[in-house]
Amino acid sequence: MQIPEYSIIIPAYNEAEELAATLAAVRTAMRAEATCGECLVVDNNSSDATAAIALEHGADQVVFEPVNQIARARNAGVAVSKGRYLIFIDADTRIAPALLTESLSQLRSGNLVGGGSVLEFEGTISAIGNLGISLWRQISKLTRTAAGSYLFCRRDAFESVGGFDQKLYASEEVRLSRLLRKWGKANGKRFEILELAPALTSARKLKWYSSGEILAWMLLMLLLPIAVRSKKMCAFWYKRPLAKT
Repeated sequence: MQIPEYSIIIPAYNEAEELAATLAAVRTAMRAEATCGECLVVDNNSSDATAAIALEHGADQVVFEPVNQIARARNAGVAVSKGRYLIFIDADTRIAPALLTESLSQLRSGNLVGGGSVLEFEGTISAIGNLGISLWRQISKLTRTAAGSYLFCRRDAFESVGGFDQKLYASEEVRLSRLLRKWGKANGKRFEILELAPALTSARKLKWYSSGEILAWMLLMLLLPIAVRSKKMCAFWYKRPLAKT
């Protein structure tokens, strides 16, 4: 059996509604590649049909992680993956073939340790949504920090820096970006945010939560950074409320 060059890892907690579309986009992107890759979905202790949908819609393997924490889910996927390049995609994020191609091309060149992508929200969004995504786009490019929605890197670098920090319940991709930048600097490689084909991510939290709730959470993270070590304080990322109408 051919060893995959790259591994796509998708953490999923109660993602039955979004996962099929995400996997369809992933499979389309993978078919455009000449080299072999694998797609793993990590079922992070879901109570819905996430695992069954993952297998039905194109996951090569479903990994079960019983502790509901996204850093653990991503690390669990890496632990069973085989690719020399790692690509992390959120379960509600759709990628274009050009983004996967560019990511792999940059990694193969040896110039990059890894990176991320600029993001766009799917569909029509509110003013606060437009403001938020625009601010993040600028911060991401300026600081060279990848969003968890899409992050790619070399396996050797990922393992060298210890992977995602399992003490964190949010912002684990921010910390990993920082560690990968540091590793890359020591090894003559860059960490870049790609702009060729933005990753499209769901704007569902803008429907689930009010503008006031979103702003309150942002202020909490700014004023109390240690909150990312508390699952209770990071409930914004772990709850699945009914969509507001």
